Amino acid sequence: MSTLQPVKGTRDFYPEELRLRNWLFEIWRNTAKLYGFEEYDTCVLESEELYIRKAGDEITEQLYSFEDKGGRRIALRPEMTPSLARVVLQRQRSLNFPLKWFSIPQCFRYERMTRGRKREHYQWNLDLVGEADNLAEVEVISALLSSLESMGLNASHVELRINDRVILNALLDHLGVPEEQHTPVMVVIDKREKITPEVLETMLADLGLKKAQVTKLNKFFEAADKGLPAIRKLLGKFSDATKGLEELVALLGQVGFGDYLTVDCSVVRGLSYYTGTVFELRDRKGKFRAICGGGRYDSLLSTYGGDPMPAIGFGFGDVVILEMLGDLGLLPELEHRLDYVVIPFSREEAVTALEVGRALRKAGFRADVDLSFRKLKRALNRADDIGATKAVLLFPEELAQGQVKMRTMATRVEQVVPLDNLFLDLTTQGLPPEEFLEILKRQ
Repeated sequence: MSTLQPVKGTRDFYPEELRLRNWLFEIWRNTAKLYGFEEYDTCVLESEELYIRKAGDEITEQLYSFEDKGGRRIALRPEMTPSLARVVLQRQRSLNFPLKWFSIPQCFRYERMTRGRKREHYQWNLDLVGEADNLAEVEVISALLSSLESMGLNASHVELRINDRVILNALLDHLGVPEEQHTPVMVVIDKREKITPEVLETMLADLGLKKAQVTKLNKFFEAADKGLPAIRKLLGKFSDATKGLEELVALLGQVGFGDYLTVDCSVVRGLSYYTGTVFELRDRKGKFRAICGGGRYDSLLSTYGGDPMPAIGFGFGDVVILEMLGDLGLLPELEHRLDYVVIPFSREEAVTALEVGRALRKAGFRADVDLSFRKLKRALNRADDIGATKAVLLFPEELAQGQVKMRTMATRVEQVVPLDNLFLDLTTQGLPPEEFLEILKRQ
């Protein structure tokens, strides 16, 4: 039945897949906390108008939106940054800036699916709000690249393509493009790799660019990977626009991340709210779409009616990076692990088995009680399958003598253990006594 399949573009996470997702999330969380960032969250439902932008952002056309029963226009969250802007604006007068916040939201976009792109994904958003100095870029980008190293990646696997929209604005000024058209033009330019040159030229013409301007624009992007000296030459009297990017690249080199960097003045990023530094993380072999992207968005809060506030951040999706790590053989083998499985022989021993399970859990052990009453061989096979280190076997003969059997799963060695040791009152005695730990941990 088709109804048994997840909605197109979304995913189910079975336990083995969720273990990998949690492993990735743990790296993201640990990295953010190491850099002093604090976690926040918002509801996946937002007002549709939060994402409606006049500059022609693709995201406006990709919304999962609807009218609720109260007649309000609602959207599933397609990205986190507008939600961040909203919650910051609510308490802008009382928050202690700069803010170092992160989140791992689930996002939805109705878009064409390709490898590494689904209609639902999780992404690590890490933002520094309230710091205008480009040292904020250094902090944010350093956290990003540090997380990659925790996954086993390095500069031989990935590159950070970095640019500054100040340079692009200078280029458009140089070409005589009116300032009010800069952002819509950049949104179109960002589509260059997805559309034909003819379509691109038509879209730019619709924004008022003449053919000569489009030709010069194309020459700029042809020179974009030739380094900043070539870019400065093309910018003419606006060549000072490259200074900020040059300084940022130097700073990132000084803190040890220079090998990752590629200055690429063709990087635009498709969201209209970016105002300065923009960057994309790419794999060196070019097999995947952008792994991560971000930049500076100093004007976003003011577009929602707040005071201007400098901000820098990125969004790092889970789909592409997990595929890439899988291709490279860098995904860990994450098995389900249990300390103990308690196996009663029959229903007669069930209550005792539950008490044993409770005692083990109070001592801090991960314990499962197998109440299937299946044959011992099958029960032990299941204990192996679910990753149990030891099994506590409750048989009528041993229990009659106040004993249980403790089986080490890896060696199949069994040892008789006095049952009384399993029923010490752990709540009244605090930490488990040494003899209890000796029996349960070391045998």
